[in-house]
Amino acid sequence: MTKFTLADLEKRLHERAKASAAESYTRSLLDKGIAHCAKKMGEEAIETAMAAVQEDKSRLVAEAADLLYHLLVVLQARGVTLAEVEGALEKRTSQSGHQEKASRG
Repeated sequence: MTKFTLADLEKRLHERAKASAAESYTRSLLDKGIAHCAKKMGEEAIETAMAAVQEDKSRLVAEAADLLYHLLVVLQARGVTLAEVEGALEKRTSQSGHQEKASRG
């Protein structure tokens, strides 16, 4: 199993965001704005869901990796860190999923 983490990916994404768009796909996405980044994330979410339904494990793994990458791009574009998302998840663990969802209103 790999030791590469989402935190590692976030760090790499931040580094690539400093490069030129000609050198970095990440930078080119960010330069196109949040709407474009969100659209790409949505496309990857649909592709991930389709791979899950088709029960193609290797495709699901690849699409999930794409989705996580594009999610981190959207977070970067909005100035949200992975630690902030992890903090929100941590808060939710103090109650059941049903209770947490009901509390959102």
